Amino acid sequence: MVTMREKLSLWFLLCLTLGLLPSQTESVAVMSVDLGSEWMKIAIVKPGVPMEIVLNKESRRKTPVAVCLKENERLFGDSALGVAVKNPKVVYRFLQSILGKTVDNPQVAQYQKHFPEHQLQRDNKRGTVYFKFSEEMQYTPEELLGMVLNYSRGLAQDFAEQPIKDAVITVPAYFNQAERRAVLHAAQIAGLKVLQLLNDNTAVALNYGVFRRKDINSTAQNVMFYDMGSASTTATIVTYQTVKTKESASQPQLQIRGVGFDRTLGGFEMELRLRDHLANLFNEQKKSKKDVRENFRAMAKLLKEAQRLKIVLSANAEHTAQIEGLMDDIDFKAKVTRSEFEALCEDLFDRVSGPVKEALAAAEMTMDEIEQVILVGGSTRVPRVQDVLLNAVGKEELSKNINADEAAAMGAVYQAAALSKAFKVKTFLVRDAAVFPIQVEFSREAEEEDGVKTMKHNRRVLFQRMSPYPQRKVITFNRYTDDFVFHINYGDLSFLSEQDLKVFGSQNFKTVKLSGVGSSFKKHSDAESKGIKAHFNMDESGVLILDRVESVFETFVEEEESTLTKLGNTISSLFSGGNSDPSQNLTEPVADEEEVTGKDQEQGEKQEEPAQEKPETEEGNEGGPQAEEQKVDNEEKAETQAEKETDNAEKPEEKSNGEKTEEKEADKKAKPHKKSKISEDIAVELEVNDVLDPSTDEMEVSKKKLQDLTDRDLEKQEREKTLNSLEAFIFETQDKLYQDEYQAVVTEEEKDQISGKLSEASNWMDEEGYTASTKELKEKLSELKKLCKAMFFRVEERKKWPDRLAALDSMLNHSTIFLKSARLIPENDQIFTEVELKMLEKVINETMTWKNDTVAEQEKLSPTEKPVLLSKDIEAKLSLLDREVNYLLNKAKFAKPKPKPKPKDKNSTSAENSKTNSTEDAEKVIPPKSEAEEVKPVEEPLTAEEKEETILELNPAENTDDTESTESSQSENHVGDEL
Repeated sequence: MVTMREKLSLWFLLCLTLGLLPSQTESVAVMSVDLGSEWMKIAIVKPGVPMEIVLNKESRRKTPVAVCLKENERLFGDSALGVAVKNPKVVYRFLQSILGKTVDNPQVAQYQKHFPEHQLQRDNKRGTVYFKFSEEMQYTPEELLGMVLNYSRGLAQDFAEQPIKDAVITVPAYFNQAERRAVLHAAQIAGLKVLQLLNDNTAVALNYGVFRRKDINSTAQNVMFYDMGSASTTATIVTYQTVKTKESASQPQLQIRGVGFDRTLGGFEMELRLRDHLANLFNEQKKSKKDVRENFRAMAKLLKEAQRLKIVLSANAEHTAQIEGLMDDIDFKAKVTRSEFEALCEDLFDRVSGPVKEALAAAEMTMDEIEQVILVGGSTRVPRVQDVLLNAVGKEELSKNINADEAAAMGAVYQAAALSKAFKVKTFLVRDAAVFPIQVEFSREAEEEDGVKTMKHNRRVLFQRMSPYPQRKVITFNRYTDDFVFHINYGDLSFLSEQDLKVFGSQNFKTVKLSGVGSSFKKHSDAESKGIKAHFNMDESGVLILDRVESVFETFVEEEESTLTKLGNTISSLFSGGNSDPSQNLTEPVADEEEVTGKDQEQGEKQEEPAQEKPETEEGNEGGPQAEEQKVDNEEKAETQAEKETDNAEKPEEKSNGEKTEEKEADKKAKPHKKSKISEDIAVELEVNDVLDPSTDEMEVSKKKLQDLTDRDLEKQEREKTLNSLEAFIFETQDKLYQDEYQAVVTEEEKDQISGKLSEASNWMDEEGYTASTKELKEKLSELKKLCKAMFFRVEERKKWPDRLAALDSMLNHSTIFLKSARLIPENDQIFTEVELKMLEKVINETMTWKNDTVAEQEKLSPTEKPVLLSKDIEAKLSLLDREVNYLLNKAKFAKPKPKPKPKDKNSTSAENSKTNSTEDAEKVIPPKSEAEEVKPVEEPLTAEEKEETILELNPAENTDDTESTESSQSENHVGDEL
């Protein structure tokens, strides 16, 4: 039993909680999109289907991230790739690399180099790029990605057979704030509700952990995932262990400990090297005077062949590349060896170990602490990549125990089910990590010892590198009494190379301008200021949000506490864990910018981590290096100390110890003081410094643009469907006119009329039909169907007669035999009343009479005339007869045998006889109330379900398992049915 339970445990990981469903018709399915640079994998969860990869229209489990835009047509996936070989100008791919990038970003220039057929233009308002196909067709990368996401949603809905709105989308772990916001904008344009942007490496780790839940215990297990995809490579160190939570005793948890990446190391770069090599080979053959590199179409064909060649060379030492009609009808054929391919990519293979070293450095671990290295991503199948990686990690072997292509999609859809309210899944805690540190910077005026005032620039780290999220932080500004400005920037990015820093973009991404600070101090001048508090939230998607800024004050109010108030406060403290202020259980300040040292700031950050997700063995792990980054330099310390002394000098002289003692005694006798907190919201103006977000109006324009394209696609699909239906109807009907069964039911005049109309419609299709509107095509089809309706009806009726009449004859035969058998039952054992038997006999006679008369009348009619013998009438008679027989069968099945009379004394015989006679007399006195009503035929037709049930119950032997009912209830049901 244990073994079977283990086998089935995976199936029940995602069990549907029916009580949580709003309604049976409302959509409850959720989806995930593993959004790669070249491919996307889609998965769904719906009631009865736990975690399933969606098949596209070609029945493939992965779909190319490609969109084809023509003047009047839009294609996706494999259909778009098919057009890319013929007309690469209209097909857009690898959009991920230019998301959230300004026009001067190196990756934009790299994209233009890889795809010179596209016109990339500068968006003067946002500083980003857009694709210009024509004056009317201009699309941003977010809009194109929105089309792809909308297409993925359509595939998921077709597969799930219900609407889907909620989704988890994977993004690379190295995506910064601008790139993550760009993906969210694309999803918003597509009409998707993003439950979470999940890092693809975290999704893979979650998938691995979910299916190995039983192997996770309190001992930390460190695993490295090495993911080389089409465009980038990521190495991730993950720690698995069970931790105690407030809700339950222990839950499995994964924690991202270290991440290393290479943005441009992937299979696509290898394919480009191979494509250029094939182009050189073609030029060397000198079969054409033109340079093949100048022909976009020929280069697209070479790229497709290079992609195929890379896969084949992963399993073979050599292979022949060949393309028919590469350029100017010239065929291309050349042999390529694996050694040549590896030589072309030698510098790429040298970079394979880079992400491993970065991940170890970020996690502060060595390879000895890593239990296994697991391969993810399609490009890890290249043999040379595995050889270099194996040498770099120093392990005996590389693990391949997960699906390298689908692990991220499956992990993301598990997370989608966990975030959805419609499903209940087993808890698996996920502690993701911020790859890039974020800090707050501000300047304030400081006075030196000589009285000279200078501006001092301060930095406070908000999120350290590899800090867990989601997490909330609060920063308190204590020395500002008027409106001021601070900046939210990235922290120390020295771990990035010079090229990565250029690709990263702006390191300053938001400026915060506060207004209303001065007015709040004037309004609450009699209260004690507790500073200006800025509340930050790094949400589940890794996007940093400034929730609010407030000016906080505190006053003391004297009041008499009644016994009831004290009791209420005591109860409140019990339910709040001994803390009457619930806000103190939420977040602690990250740092007091003015007076908190680096060490205190570090401790504050530790307290910020959610208690339910922090394993007890992890306490203090984030000290040391974090404290070093947060230390204030000696000059700032000296300045702060000087300011404190200055402030103290301005304060009145402190009182002696004796005076303090007297005041304390007086305070004890005084009424109790209660602290009152006052919060005043501060107006915030955000200025984006990295990549401007689209405005609300621009988002609406983008949504309308995509909706118009979708409506156009639907209209085109509807027109094509109607056009195909009209063509098929014309051809099929013309063919049917020459079939015997159709010729038998039509007159020559009717045949000529139908044939003429079909020929006329066929000619119209050849001349005007292919340019006609959908409405015209539907009207033409409706006209032809109306003309042929009578002919089709007569043919269909004649096809149905044999089976229907045979079934009716069989039912009449069985019913007659049953009636005869019922009348042979001895009177003492008779279970049917005379009324019931007469009712059955009446139905049998009426049915037989109707059948004989109608069949005879039909035989007198010509096949070209409208039939009087209709299949629906036969079915009604069959159903009525079946119903009567089933009623009697059910009554016989539940009837109890009558008890045999016991021998009685002679003395009691006369008394009982008199009693029996009196009973019989009493029964004779009561007339049958509704005998005339009971013999009425059935007026309401039977439903399909009733018919099916009665047919199945025809044989009493098959009804032994039915629910028992009393004879009286059966009789009441019968009367009700008949009435």
